[in-house]
Formats: sequence, C-alpha cells, structure tokens
Amino acid sequence: MAKAVEDTLFYRYNRLIALNEVGAAPDAFGASLSRFHDAMAARRSHEPHGLLATSTHDTKRGEDARARLYVLSERPEAWNECVTRWAGMNHALVVRTEDERAPSANDEWMFYQALAGAWPFDLDPTDRNRLASLADRMAAFMLKAIKEAKERTSWTGPDEPYEEAVDSFVRGTLDPTRSGGFLADFREAQSALAVARALNSLSQTLLKLTTPGVPDLYQGTELWDLSLVDPDNRRPVDYTCRRRLLAELDQMTPEAVWQRVDEGLPKLWVIRQALDLRRRRPQPFGPQGSYQALAARGAKANHVVAFARGESVVTVVPRLVLRLGGTWDDTAVELPAGRWRNELTGDTLSGDEVRVAELLKRFPVALLSRETERS
Repeated sequence: MAKAVEDTLFYRYNRLIALNEVGAAPDAFGASLSRFHDAMAARRSHEPHGLLATSTHDTKRGEDARARLYVLSERPEAWNECVTRWAGMNHALVVRTEDERAPSANDEWMFYQALAGAWPFDLDPTDRNRLASLADRMAAFMLKAIKEAKERTSWTGPDEPYEEAVDSFVRGTLDPTRSGGFLADFREAQSALAVARALNSLSQTLLKLTTPGVPDLYQGTELWDLSLVDPDNRRPVDYTCRRRLLAELDQMTPEAVWQRVDEGLPKLWVIRQALDLRRRRPQPFGPQGSYQALAARGAKANHVVAFARGESVVTVVPRLVLRLGGTWDDTAVELPAGRWRNELTGDTLSGDEVRVAELLKRFPVALLSRETERS
C-alpha cells in the first residue's frame, strides 16, 4: 500500500497535490456539509477517542500548506492561467531533447503547487538569502518526488541527467537575478489568496480541536506549518519563539492577534483558547458529549460550518472563502437557547439566532461556550 500508492501514485497524480496525503484518496474531491456532519456524528458514536491529526512525521506536506492548496480548487481556471504564464516565463530553464523535456510537464505542474504551499508569508522576492534557503528545500523535495514517482528516475535506477535538469530548473526559478519577473508575479498571486488561505487553516485548526476525537498537535504546528515531506517536516522547532509569542497573547486583543497573521499568531490563539476550554469543560468533548449540526440560513448558508458539542460548546467556521465574495449578507446561524461567550473575543451574545457577520466581525472563526449563572 505505502510503496504503490503513497510513495508512487501520490507523486504521479498531481491534479491537486493537497489530496495526495497519507490515508487520503485523491479522487475524494471535497464533501457536502451534510456529509461532513454525518461523518462527525458517526465518529462520535464509533470512534470518540480516535486521533485527530492534521500533521505527522510522515505527511506529504504541512497541514497549513495543504490548507493553502485547497483554495486553488475554488478557482481552478485562475490557477491554470497562472501556471501557463509561469511556464512561459521559465521556458528557457527547461532542458529539451527531441522527444522529452526536463522537468516533465507533470513535474513542473507539481512544482508550482508545492512552491505555493511552502512559500513563506513574508518572503521578499528580492531576498537572495531566504530564496536560496527555499531553493535548497524545494530542490530536495523535487528530487525525492521524482524518484518516488519512478517515471523518469528512481532510487534504484537513477537518471542523473534528468535529476540535474530538475535541480537546475528549481534553482533557476528561485534565483532573483535570473527570475525576478517570475518571483514578483508568483508572490503577487500568493498575496491575492493570503486571507482565504489563512482562514482555511484557522477553520481546519478549530475543527480539529472541537470535533469528536482526541486532537494531536505535531511538533511545531502551533504556528503555520508550511513544511514539505520528510525530512523537511522534521526540522528543529523554535520553541523559544513559541514561548515568547504565547506570552504576548495575554496582552493582545483579537484584532491585534489577527494583524500578526504572518507570524502565525491567529493559529496559536485558536489553539490556546480551545485547549483551555477543553481543560475547563472536558465533558462536551468526551464520549458522552453529543454532536449536533446547527442550521444556517441566508444567501451564504453553504459557507458556514456550525455545530454544538454537548449542551455548552458551539463551533462556527467559514468554508469556501474565495467564493464567499467578502460579505455574509443576511446569513445567520441558529444557536441553542441561552447566553454564550465567544472564547476567541470575549464577547457575549444570546441565542436563538446570530448573524454570521456580527459573530465573526472581530475574529474570523468562533468558539462559543454557554455561560452559567456563576460565570
């Protein structure tokens, strides 16, 4: 299974590489809200202690790199236009013979996706040192990918000229002296998707921390995890930085946290607040805590994932953010009756219904806990 699918097919079938993940199926291209809720209810009934993992030592790419790439599925025509343009810009870097090219079109298509997943939030396309570091990582990834694919080269039957051509292509595209136009264009394309990608990651993180099961945080994923396949995802973790940022959260407003999105603070904030709630109120998240899908109404209802755990916790996150169009219009979520506190903003609200635009005004995902008379 591992050798045939995860270490061969998953490096050949590159339609959307975010789907080529350990334990996943590349032909499972998304799911409806009703199917998601049914799956979570079944999980609560049959696997209440199942592991909720979004990154491990063996994932093909970091959880936030995958979440970034999911956004491409919302506007595939735009991505195709970008790749066509970039291929033209990098045409001179491709090595051609009479009947072959290096890299192959399939490998080049994979490269642009992998680069989009790994591109640092704040990377300046003229920063030679950081680009050189990224080039080393991307070259190592591409070498592993083409060897695992076993189409033009492999571990046991290496085609060194092909490997060298791919390495030269990767390093050439990330050389600001040679490829300044491509790098500027690539950065601009990533910037246009930055907010949607961050929201995808935050939604994924909060879902992992509140759906049925036991959430697992792989080393270093407290902040954005844009790593590539091993050994890239096994690099040393800067825990000093994480401790410093965690301490800073105590003095910050939700708006200030969001302003530092490039540093990963919104993700750290969601993790800290959700784990604290689980510590204070473990019962809703345990096997006895129910799972109930909450209905949304309005023009953008299909863009809301909302559910209750037990009688005292509610999660609300956005989905398909690019198609959302930037406004929630009249969309609202029906809450269980009672008074609720948003653990991510400190705001309080009352059921039975709340407008999503108001709920997510100060922070883009919501974690609600029912207030008791004592609180």
